Amino acid sequence: MQQYGDAVSAFAPDSLVLNRKLPLWYQVSQSLRASILGRSPDAPLRLPTEEQLAAHYGVSVLTMRQALKELEEEGLISRHRRRGTFIEPGARRSAPRRLLGSIDAIVAQQSGERTTILGSGAVKVPGELAEHFPDVAEVVTYKRLRRDVETGEPTNWAENAVRPDVADRIDLADLERWPMTKVLRDTVGVRISRITDTVEARLADPATAELLEVPLLSPILHYTGVTYDEDGRVVDVARIRYRGDRFSFTVTVEAD
Repeated sequence: MQQYGDAVSAFAPDSLVLNRKLPLWYQVSQSLRASILGRSPDAPLRLPTEEQLAAHYGVSVLTMRQALKELEEEGLISRHRRRGTFIEPGARRSAPRRLLGSIDAIVAQQSGERTTILGSGAVKVPGELAEHFPDVAEVVTYKRLRRDVETGEPTNWAENAVRPDVADRIDLADLERWPMTKVLRDTVGVRISRITDTVEARLADPATAELLEVPLLSPILHYTGVTYDEDGRVVDVARIRYRGDRFSFTVTVEAD
């Protein structure tokens, strides 16, 4: 029994707090996607069984089957009768993401790329972020460049501004492996209450053009994510610049 639990936790180590307002299969698929895209290069490709994963997430086998079908349609996994379910070695995130308000969706969107830390340190709260951090004089910023794991091509670069008391608990090694949202929630232990997202079209400034290896003033997608804890404080403001030729976003609205 212990061996079974270890096998599942090695693939999907994070517990999932299910939001009853969102489809269960969708939430599970987002968590699985993050695990697939964030796995280490030498991790096994075979997934635990449907029954093992269903027990791990506390959902029915039918719900788990629907979640796996979603990932199969995206080309992230393949399912073989009698042999099991396997991660596709060359799986890449090419399809638009369906955003239904799940924190795991945000984690999945940011996972699966090789991350380089460009720099970090305390700075005076920038004027454009003052409304988010009215009670602190400084924030700790983290700058990271993400590349496609197969081609090495830069896909986006991120700049996070984090409250100092939260930043004290962040390990840079974790940020090289996982997105900031995952580190805040699963490593630092921040109880995230909500994240507000804004995506807009912009033109690449000199710094972005150089980092993403695109022409100056070429179109990019500029994402801003503001993360709040359970006390209503802003703990992180993420500003991510995506190459316009590599990302698209789809928002799906489902009836209650």
